[in-house]
Amino acid sequence: MAMSKQQRAAVVAILVAGLLGGAAILFTGKGGGSGEAGHEHGEHAEQGEHVDHDDHDHGHAHDKPAATPASAAAAAAAPAQAADQPHVIKLTPEQVQQAGIGIATAGSAPLRGSVDFPGEIRFNDDRTAHVVPRVAGVAQAVPANLGEQVARGQVLAVIASTALAEQRSELLAAQRREALARATYAREKTLWQEKISAEQDYQQARTALEEAQIAVQNARQKLVAIGAAESAGKDGKDGKGGSLNQFALRAPFDGIIVEKHLSLGEAVKEDASVFTISDLSSVWAEFVVSARDLDQVRVGETVRIRSTASESQAEGKVSYVGALLGEQTRTAKARVTLANPGMAWRPGLFVTVSVLGAATQVPVTVAADAVQQVDGSSAVFVAVPGGFAVQPVKTGRSGGKLVEITEGLQAGARYAAANSFILKSELGKASAGHEH
Repeated sequence: MAMSKQQRAAVVAILVAGLLGGAAILFTGKGGGSGEAGHEHGEHAEQGEHVDHDDHDHGHAHDKPAATPASAAAAAAAPAQAADQPHVIKLTPEQVQQAGIGIATAGSAPLRGSVDFPGEIRFNDDRTAHVVPRVAGVAQAVPANLGEQVARGQVLAVIASTALAEQRSELLAAQRREALARATYAREKTLWQEKISAEQDYQQARTALEEAQIAVQNARQKLVAIGAAESAGKDGKDGKGGSLNQFALRAPFDGIIVEKHLSLGEAVKEDASVFTISDLSSVWAEFVVSARDLDQVRVGETVRIRSTASESQAEGKVSYVGALLGEQTRTAKARVTLANPGMAWRPGLFVTVSVLGAATQVPVTVAADAVQQVDGSSAVFVAVPGGFAVQPVKTGRSGGKLVEITEGLQAGARYAAANSFILKSELGKASAGHEH
């Protein structure tokens, strides 16, 4: 149905009025909101000094979220937990037993203070011989070998010597003259007793016999001086059929051939050292002592010898301290005579010589194996409920198997004495795991 112009004007008027009313409402609402916002801003402005003061105190702290009390407590507990956890090793009694960790109690014990010196194992010169032929000649046989254990009197070499042949010939001639002089003396004695010959002839025969006996003794002593037998056959390798010039070089005592400088067919002089034999059942531990330590190192003092290459230990006594100081070093030589039944102490081995002092009662001691190095400091693993805790300690004097504890541990504390290195290893694993 077509609308008239009046009707259209009325509709437009109504629409315009509606639009104006809506605009007024919107304008009024916006103005109220601005008032409320301004009120709120006023309230914050009243607190502005406080806010500005806090910002001044804390700098840019308003850029980060505020920490709650719960988060602050957790943050404080975290460092303590991180610091304590790596120093406690949790182990059950079954695990302790399987690992072989021995537990002992710290307590008082007598300790002997010691002074340590670097030393070296050497041959016992009293039981070492440089074997020389004592006659010049040529080696016909050399049955002895380097490193061989030989017995006293065992043949080391057979040497052919012209000088020896001459000495044996001299002995044989002296023995023949002695036999002739003895027969002459017996005949002249009988004739004199029967009043057939004069007493002068008897006295001359007796003098000739005595001179012949002296000549035999002289020739025999020459052979004894060089260690040669009277007859050639006794010096041969097989004990018979030897010639006058054969000389058997024999071991002077039981020992080991540690040096050999002779081979088959080699010519040797009478003073050449062809063998060195040492009885290694006894050795020397030699060390040097400075002038300031001489008062603590005396003959008869008890010492402990420790090998630097192994865990071998032995005890002995100081057998010698030099009376003179070296002109260059200003030190004195000292030595310990050490029994070596198992050949464990070989010449040339470096050792530590600990000269022990008088025993002193110490209030707190632990086993030496219990002290471990943790983070560069000495520590002992103390038994706690459920495992072991690392206890830093300070050590004092050492008595070999025991160590004095001056700080960090009290008498009566239970600690890991044997196989404590296992706990140190587990501690390292726990620390590595905690870092990750």
